[in-house]
Amino acid sequence: MLGWTVYIVEGERGALYTGITTSVARRFAEHSAQQGRGARFFRTQRPRALVYVEVAADRGGALRREAQIKRFDRPRKLALIAAQRALAP
Repeated sequence: MLGWTVYIVEGERGALYTGITTSVARRFAEHSAQQGRGARFFRTQRPRALVYVEVAADRGGALRREAQIKRFDRPRKLALIAAQRALAP
């Protein structure tokens, strides 16, 4: 069984993209590639950094959390990112 992850990537102009995947490294590489399976969002700006990762219990949980985060305004997303960074060693 695959583990699902919700992630946020910061674009080169500071915009935040939220998505879900079973492999964050693979998905970031896809977003970074000039062609291929990356999100349409990254056609106008390259991804700069992976800034947030949250493990979900299953695909449904990941989809619900992604939708919830996408409804957040920018300050709330930045607070979410900052809170996770504060917990990191």
